[in-house]
Amino acid sequence: MPNTITLVFSLLVAIVVLATVASRFHLPYAIVLVLAGLVLGFIPGLPTIVLDPALLLFLFLPPLIYSSAWLTSWREFRANLRPILLLSVGLVLVTTIVVALVAHALVGLPWPVAFVLGAVVSPTDAVAASSTAQSIGLPRRLVTLIEGESMVNDATGLVVYRFAVAAVVTGSFSLAQASLQFVLVSAGGLLVGLVIGWPVAWLHRHLDDAPIEIAITLLTPFAAYLLAEALNVSGVLAVMAAGLYLSRQSSRFFSSNTRLQAAAVWNVLVFLLNGFVFLLIGLQLRSILEALASQAPLSLLWDALLVCLAVIIIRIVWVIPAAFSRLLARYLGSREAAPAWRNVLILAWTGMRGGVSLAAALALPLTISGGAPFPERDLVIFLTFCVILATLVGQGLSLGPLIRLLRLQEDGSREREHAQAHLAAAQAALARLDELATQDEVPEEELMHLRSVYEKKIQNFTGRMDGAEASDERDGERLSAGRRLRQEVLQAERSAVIRLRDQGRIDDEVLRQVERELDLEEQRLQVDL
Repeated sequence: MPNTITLVFSLLVAIVVLATVASRFHLPYAIVLVLAGLVLGFIPGLPTIVLDPALLLFLFLPPLIYSSAWLTSWREFRANLRPILLLSVGLVLVTTIVVALVAHALVGLPWPVAFVLGAVVSPTDAVAASSTAQSIGLPRRLVTLIEGESMVNDATGLVVYRFAVAAVVTGSFSLAQASLQFVLVSAGGLLVGLVIGWPVAWLHRHLDDAPIEIAITLLTPFAAYLLAEALNVSGVLAVMAAGLYLSRQSSRFFSSNTRLQAAAVWNVLVFLLNGFVFLLIGLQLRSILEALASQAPLSLLWDALLVCLAVIIIRIVWVIPAAFSRLLARYLGSREAAPAWRNVLILAWTGMRGGVSLAAALALPLTISGGAPFPERDLVIFLTFCVILATLVGQGLSLGPLIRLLRLQEDGSREREHAQAHLAAAQAALARLDELATQDEVPEEELMHLRSVYEKKIQNFTGRMDGAEASDERDGERLSAGRRLRQEVLQAERSAVIRLRDQGRIDDEVLRQVERELDLEEQRLQVDL
């Protein structure tokens, strides 16, 4: 037990240190963690990490999928539903079939095992792509497609994976029966997610206790997943549906205090879970190679190359013709916007695999019916690892330079809607102040102060709405100088309060309360100026 605790602590420290290094060199931390795991795995004396396949999917997938669903914009998701479904359902199924064909014909895997491999490597992982896109600044619609595809294709790939593994374990498979079960399992998973989401939303509306509500958010994805799996429907889709529903309702039942604290907790949790997954990817290589020591290295590398090329090429072949079909539809009079060729190229190159594929591969059962070993289990895990390495590291490292080469930039729509929202809020505040001005108990001096504050906001955000791109350099310099001035003032306030604490005139609890208020003020400063 002490050795396990020490190992877990060491991995946590490694995740933090390596993520810091990645941030320092402006690299996606997922890539750095994978490469570091490769190195750490071959350090002499380092214990081999053995993962329980039964617990792996349960521990990692529900919170990661729930977080992804929670952060998804329902409006953007619905507006881009057609291309998202083409990528997350159509491309996943095609990738599964093509990889199975290559794995059976060229690698020599039995048909059921070949389909397992295809299902394992079919879903993409957008952690590295999304972090790179947000840091460099991609058009909003492209980011929506990348993140929406990643969320839905996890569910599609794992549903296919479930049937493929069952075919290997039981030795029987019926396409008609599997197709019907696919529909039932998918629809049942979505229904279970909504059934879980409705009472959880009701519970949140009747609570106002941040620790309890945050604990509920942590338990919800596991509850949805467990209930769905107990009913033999898709746990992944149940988690996704619950996350989308509760995220949509959260603005009505979370207090500001709960929302701030929950966001902080979930940011740390998702960071650590993703860190564990990507570090484990690298750490597994040594045990994988030891299990395949009897096979020729060149033969293994050739098989891996074939599977990796199949995964990469099928995405390019799928995305580019789909984009041209939409261009033709636009030419024939369709109202759907035609995709820009730069966006198409980036989308075709963001097929990186990661944590979901690793978790699915490592969660393969050790035995099949009758007690025989799962056929070619070690080879499937090795090929999955190679696909992750080739796409995550190879494509991931090239994504940033490719984005800069194509000169892709944000389209500014998010900033305009941000200004529009603040403008409407400030106008509503002024209207409410006018209503309150008629009441005798309202102090006139405070009313005048608040009016001046909101009038300034209206002037500021009206300028951003009308001429955000036309503002000259002096406006930018003035805003920057104003921000620096306010930050200096806030820092002086912090220093004064800390001195009071050091002198024993206030206690640490009061200090933390004032620090929180100053922190919130500094966050508002980033918006107001």
